[in-house]
Amino acid sequence: MNNTRAPIRSSATYLLSALELADAAVWALREEALLTPKPALVDRRGSGAHRDMDLPLLLRSAIVLKPMFVRVAEAAMKLPPGTPLRERLGRIGRDGEAAMLAATGGVNTHRGAIWSLGLLCAAAASAGGACDDAAAICERAGRLARLPACASATSSHGNAAFLRHGARGARGEAEDGFPHVHDVALPALRSARRCGSSESDARLQALIALIARVDDTCLLHRGGREALGAAQRRARAVLDAGVGTVRGTAALHDLERELLERNASPGGCADLLAATLYIDRLAAEDEIHGNA
Repeated sequence: MNNTRAPIRSSATYLLSALELADAAVWALREEALLTPKPALVDRRGSGAHRDMDLPLLLRSAIVLKPMFVRVAEAAMKLPPGTPLRERLGRIGRDGEAAMLAATGGVNTHRGAIWSLGLLCAAAASAGGACDDAAAICERAGRLARLPACASATSSHGNAAFLRHGARGARGEAEDGFPHVHDVALPALRSARRCGSSESDARLQALIALIARVDDTCLLHRGGREALGAAQRRARAVLDAGVGTVRGTAALHDLERELLERNASPGGCADLLAATLYIDRLAAEDEIHGNA
């Protein structure tokens, strides 16, 4: 696995084309999928709690979504932020979802990531591809998410979790400007790097920090409030023990064992990890090394 975390270009503020923004989105999806181990999630070891998908399927799905991300970035570069752009992004996203389902035989591999990464890609593109600051990209994405748009008839586990548990899921995260990405996962990722962790352990720490804090609608859908509470408690135990330590590894095994017993998976957090890797890759050098 290529664990490089260097920005695509090395200047403090740089401009990316629609194709480069799309390539970075696909890279983030693939890096999230390849990260191993991940508790009860698809990784190099196997399918986790998922019976309908595996690593080759996730990697294929990520590649299939590249044209969608290109179209998203191109639309955001051409149209000013507003309802017409938001509606255009919605149509492009639905086309991307259809392409994903066609490529995976109907398996929902990346619906949440289409929403979150699509918005972040558009947010970067709306500034002309200027990847200036992680907070600014997240804030622009939030503004786009809050714009009115034609509602999609597509049902989702997130919608079901909202109706049953009141969790706002990926939509709420985006509308709020991705606070768990900017305020939880990015600091965890960068703190681990500063402390000398390997890139894999730093990314795992970001994921575990998300599991400890996010009301993951995938967990809620598959296991209810009990599964969510258990996952958050076990994730906090991993963080308390230290990711990559002997105690932390044992706590991670406990987290995975409990999730597998409940047939539950933190898929929403996996999508947010991909979003975190995307923002981290786009961020300028001073953001990566100075403000974490």
